[in-house]
Amino acid sequence: MNKLSIIVAISENNAIGKNNQLLWHLPADLKHFKEITTGNTIIMGRKTYDSIGKPLPNRRSIVITRNADLVIEGAEVVTSLAAAIALCKENEEAFIIGGAEIYEQALPFTSRIHLTRVHGKYDADAFFPVLHPTAWKEINSITFPADEKNNVAYTFSTLERI
Repeated sequence: MNKLSIIVAISENNAIGKNNQLLWHLPADLKHFKEITTGNTIIMGRKTYDSIGKPLPNRRSIVITRNADLVIEGAEVVTSLAAAIALCKENEEAFIIGGAEIYEQALPFTSRIHLTRVHGKYDADAFFPVLHPTAWKEINSITFPADEKNNVAYTFSTLERI
């Protein structure tokens, strides 16, 4: 694989979800996610897949699960992050899309993070790992205020491993 990237939306307290659901309504972030991942491979845990409910269009989906017998139509199912990475070809960028456990496992192998910072603190049961500031540099960032479609302010940024 050419590059392993993470794409994630996190709150100011690193929250990413509760009860297997997103914590905010940000259509702009969903559009941003679609623009970045369309035409690429996405790797996710089974609970993240369940929360989405179906393979996303125009993307190759790899689902990681402990259940070796699980079959998901339209997705490739593996039992480890290493097996998911092994499926990705030499010239391909693959995107880790969640959840918390998969982000934690993938972070050491990740070279880029497409980060949406949601400007609020949320009650959650799933959190993104703390990023060490000496390991990452922000290469771009743009902040948007809350508006009629997006009920909270947010920042899109790209981080690269130093």
